[in-house]
Amino acid sequence: MKASIVYHSVSGNTRKMAQVIAQAMEAVEGVEARAFSLEEVDEAWVKESACVIVGSPTYYASVSGETKLFLEKLGKYGVAGKLGGAFATANYIHGGGELAMQTILDHMLVCGMLVYSAGGSQGNPVIHLGPEAIGGHLEDAEETFTLYGRRMAQKAKELFKK
Repeated sequence: MKASIVYHSVSGNTRKMAQVIAQAMEAVEGVEARAFSLEEVDEAWVKESACVIVGSPTYYASVSGETKLFLEKLGKYGVAGKLGGAFATANYIHGGGELAMQTILDHMLVCGMLVYSAGGSQGNPVIHLGPEAIGGHLEDAEETFTLYGRRMAQKAKELFKK
């Protein structure tokens, strides 16, 4: 089963956290995960993926403009019915990461995706919308991002049994 993590990154923070998610997903048997920057998306891979996760840096309490443009064209990747998830990076706590993730999830819902994060159903740490990492403290979030990647991969396998 294939999974895609698509992200926009300027400082490298969002890229690093996308890679953490991809590595965690790859650790789940039968899952092939790849992380792509918006500029280098492998359209065929995304179309074949059962799970698509989108990540963005937080700008003005929302996604970056580049991420917004990608989300407006998300449907062209044939994502309807696929599992979707979101993550964000920010420069400081309460910088709008949850709002950025909600924007991503809203677009996924409009495209007909099944959004998931596990919420409280998997115990602590509770990850409601998706994980968020704060610049300068990325290592503090790596465990949560790893857990999120594993949960997403397991749910995709459960749903699509590929």
